[in-house]
Amino acid sequence: MAISIAIFAYLIGSIPTGYVLARFAGVDVREVGSGNIGATNVARTVGKWRGITTLIGDAAKGFLPVYAAVLLGLSPIETAVTGVAAVIGHLFPVFLKFKGGKGVATAVGVLLALAPLATFILLVIFALAMAASRIVSLSSMAAALAAPITLWLLDYSPIVVALGAVLAALIVARHRDNIRRLFAGTEPRFGSH
Repeated sequence: MAISIAIFAYLIGSIPTGYVLARFAGVDVREVGSGNIGATNVARTVGKWRGITTLIGDAAKGFLPVYAAVLLGLSPIETAVTGVAAVIGHLFPVFLKFKGGKGVATAVGVLLALAPLATFILLVIFALAMAASRIVSLSSMAAALAAPITLWLLDYSPIVVALGAVLAALIVARHRDNIRRLFAGTEPRFGSH
């Protein structure tokens, strides 16, 4: 059953929410803006409501499989693997030739299902970083890197802390181009053109 749930999570994670919503607006979001299929690029290129819907949809892709794993009584390790599978689905979606997004919203959904208090704190960290910098990528990485520390400080199980660390590593790795632009001073601020 655990393998079936992980495959299900990967396939759910592979649903390219932003790509589909942008296509309804007649835009291939991979060919405009940053080329990313995530909520930020969707909001910048086809409107904030489609961006918000993408954010919610991408978070649901992480939340629903993990919540299902919990309801089915899977072990903590199997549940964590389910969460990682959902995020990997978003990063490498089978439906878009394995070229996906950055995994932030999907990771939020995973953590929301397992650690709601920690997720709230991480969203506050993201919001504070956004208020200070107006740079989505920097704020996302700050929250991601804070995840395992926050989970550990709140005394979540070692498996959940390890899950937070794995998700953080995946998110930072997917932001490598953003990191280069941050060091070069060319990373765009949200709301700028």
